[in-house]
Amino acid sequence: MALSLQYLLDAPIIELDSIDSTNNYAMRLVDADTAQPGLTIVAREQTHGKGQRGRKWQDDVGQSLLMSVLVVPEYSLDRQSLFNMRVAVAIADTILHLYEGWDVRIKWPNDIIINDKKAGGVLIENILRGSNWVYSIIGFGLNVQQENMPIDLPYSTSLKIECGKQFGVMDMCKQVRVEIFKNFSTRQTDEVVLQKYNDYLYRIGQVQRFYNDNKEWEGVIDSVTMAGDLQVLLAGGERISYQHGVANWKWE
Repeated sequence: MALSLQYLLDAPIIELDSIDSTNNYAMRLVDADTAQPGLTIVAREQTHGKGQRGRKWQDDVGQSLLMSVLVVPEYSLDRQSLFNMRVAVAIADTILHLYEGWDVRIKWPNDIIINDKKAGGVLIENILRGSNWVYSIIGFGLNVQQENMPIDLPYSTSLKIECGKQFGVMDMCKQVRVEIFKNFSTRQTDEVVLQKYNDYLYRIGQVQRFYNDNKEWEGVIDSVTMAGDLQVLLAGGERISYQHGVANWKWE
């Protein structure tokens, strides 16, 4: 049975000064059977914040939104990609409504882009018991109050940099969790979720360079499929589908 929006909103928000990772903390609560749907962890600092494919999420103390939300997915395991898309769309919707001058996009599969620069990222970790998908931990990091970004991250940005306004980190946490819970409670069809995701897709219709261990190449970004694959049109007209991790994005 689906949990009500109010039930999820009434779940606790745990605020921490410092933690290795909000996802790790949430995982430990699940392992101890002390977690509940809607539970949210937010920290001022992560000492070992997680990014995609083992990368480390970098943050400045108190200036980034660092949060994890526990939800019970009402999806079968073969639809994880749609679950991920629903989360990314909810977060993009939240940010889009903060400031009308922003161009907000989702860089496949789940980076949040503002005005052609990365402002945040999502890392979802799923918890299975046997063949049952019992929890998803939605980890989200967002640069909020930074006024300068590290020189080695030239394609990164923050909310403050992009509009000059100050946003409260905890206010952002509450807005994001509300939008995630609302998005899951609306019962949108898979087709609607996919269309919204593709409406947000970064660089759709544009030429993008990719690389892997062996080569570099380019193609026009076409769309993301229901299975979560990125479809790219190569120069000769061939349409190729890439799974996450097969092709790396080259920032230029």
